[in-house]
Amino acid sequence: MLTPAQNATLKAAILADQVLAAKPNNSDGNFEIAAAMNTQAAPDYYVWRTGVSVDEIMQNGFDWTRVDNLTVGKARIWDWMMRTGTINPSRSNVRAGVLAVFGVAADLATRLAVFTHCQRLATRVEKLLVSAGSGTTTTEQGTGPATMGFEGPINSDQIETARNS
Repeated sequence: MLTPAQNATLKAAILADQVLAAKPNNSDGNFEIAAAMNTQAAPDYYVWRTGVSVDEIMQNGFDWTRVDNLTVGKARIWDWMMRTGTINPSRSNVRAGVLAVFGVAADLATRLAVFTHCQRLATRVEKLLVSAGSGTTTTEQGTGPATMGFEGPINSDQIETARNS
C-alpha cells in the first residue's frame, strides 16, 4: 500500500509521461501502466537490496583470507552479521558493519565484493519512490545505491488508486 505522498508522486509521474497519461483510467489502462512501471529503470539506477543471503556473498568472489586476517573483535562482528543467514544492506548500520569489519586498505577489494552483492537495478516505480541515495553503483565506501521507499512490483489496483487520488 502506498502512502498518500507516494500516490501523489506516482500520479504526477504518470501525468508527466505522455504515453502513460494517454492510457484510459480503467483496468486495461492501469494494467498497462503497472507493466510499464515494473520495467527496469533507464538509465540504470541502483538500489540497496533488502535481503542478501550469506551464501551469495560467500560463494561469489569472496576472499576468505581476509576473514582469517581479521582481529578477534572484527571477526566477531562479521560472525554476528552473518549468523541469521541474510543481511539487509538497505540499513545503514549493516553497511557500517561491513565498513568496520573490512576497514584496512588490504580489505577494500573484499569490501567492494560484499557491497556489489548488496545492490540491484531498480524498476521505474522503485526509482520514482526512493527515499534517499544517488542510484549509482556501489563503491568500496558503501555509497552509491539508493534506499527504496517502495519495493517490488506495483499492481493495477495501486495505479488506479494513485490516478484517482
